[in-house]
Amino acid sequence: MIFNYDDKILQVKIVYYGPAMSGKTTSIKSLFSYFNKEHSVKSIDSTVGRTLFFDFGVLKFKGVDWSLKFLIYSATGQDFYASTRPATLNGVDGLIFVVDSQSKYLDHNIRSWNELKTLFGSEFYNIPIVISLNKYDLLDLYNPESNGFLSFIESDRFRHISFKKTIATKGKGVLDSFSGLVKFIFPQLKIHLNN
Repeated sequence: MIFNYDDKILQVKIVYYGPAMSGKTTSIKSLFSYFNKEHSVKSIDSTVGRTLFFDFGVLKFKGVDWSLKFLIYSATGQDFYASTRPATLNGVDGLIFVVDSQSKYLDHNIRSWNELKTLFGSEFYNIPIVISLNKYDLLDLYNPESNGFLSFIESDRFRHISFKKTIATKGKGVLDSFSGLVKFIFPQLKIHLNN
């Protein structure tokens, strides 16, 4: 978190993280479209529309005395560009971990979660995290509780963690996930997100 006392702006960094094709970019674009700013998201894509390094966008909200400026990134899920992920995570204030809820991708989700845990070490449990259980409109979903996913990630060890069902392609649950993370970062503030 960066305080700009001259302009009275509080800058916050949020990163969307998760395995390739889980819906990180779609989630960010859906979030920005809620504020009519979908065209302000910058992406470095491959020729087939896959994120090469990261997506990036800024959301600003004016307060009475101070303003909030959210720098929002996605870390690439492609393993070929894994070396870019630590730089994207540098200075992060909160994470939205985007899970692909289809049964066949459970191992991908766990592998990505383990990587995130390794990158942060013991500090991992102090970072506010919202887990976005994405693609809930598709068939062949796994139950995150019965298959051990929630117990695997040791959710009881985190200071701030929650789980939200999302359908990023339809915008369902995306704003709720973002709002939940903002409340974790600023628990003492009453924040109403509007454009």
